Amino acid sequence: MNDTTLVIGATGTTGSRVAARLTAAGHPVRAASRHGAPVSGAESISFDWYKPGAHLDVLDGVGRVYLIPPPGDMAPAAVMLPFLELARAAGAHRAVLLSSSAIPQGGQACGVVHDALPGLFEQWAVLRPSWFMQNFTGAHVHAGTIREDGVILTATGDGRVGFVDADDIAAVAVHALTGEHAPDTDLVLTGPEALSHDDIAAIITEVTGRTVVHHRLSYEQMHDRLAAQMPLEYAAMLAGMDRAIAEGAEDRVTGTVQRVTGRPPRSFRAHLAQETRRTFLGVPMR
Repeated sequence: MNDTTLVIGATGTTGSRVAARLTAAGHPVRAASRHGAPVSGAESISFDWYKPGAHLDVLDGVGRVYLIPPPGDMAPAAVMLPFLELARAAGAHRAVLLSSSAIPQGGQACGVVHDALPGLFEQWAVLRPSWFMQNFTGAHVHAGTIREDGVILTATGDGRVGFVDADDIAAVAVHALTGEHAPDTDLVLTGPEALSHDDIAAIITEVTGRTVVHHRLSYEQMHDRLAAQMPLEYAAMLAGMDRAIAEGAEDRVTGTVQRVTGRPPRSFRAHLAQETRRTFLGVPMR
């Protein structure tokens, strides 16, 4: 049986963590990224969703696949489903897709891939994490405005989100990829508490000692701000997600991380403390 795990997006927020956990556990990993950047302990290759002529070589010897949809593509099924059919024919027996808590099976974007996955693989899982804690500490636009201006700009109002640490997402992904039995379902992943963006700003202020505030935008203001940076359709989707948060769509926590990994998910305060010790904001922790 093919034994290698193909990790697509292996230099990204969750892919890098999944690859690191797999290699640390002794699993052979083929780390696929746009430019084939080296990944410690893995075979690193270049991968482009839109160059299907190279996909068969990428899949040689692959038994499991961790799937990150092509970023910014509102209809990723057009390239992902042919790839998955090829993967199954090449001997892959398990697939784990990274989706979103905001996207149901059969919904927009990768919701179509979610809908098709059970018919393509007998062993599968769809990870549907809430919004990432790393949005405030990594390369996300929120982290940028926090560092530069001390502000978080959203149209979420008082809406709360069960923000989740990417390390916890990766831990669940590795269990889904390598466990004796695949989940064969979708898994909604959250942190231990639901927080508003006002709460997030207050915790950042307390932990780092730098004042951060949440500036509330209207849906229209958020849409126009995003539309200046990306295609209109994608801007409308993201602004719509903020509006859904304001209406309570993400105000929930689940026990999935604890149930799958055997340990509780990390809190935002704990995540922030760790990131502050590294590079976040470039200021000492109180």
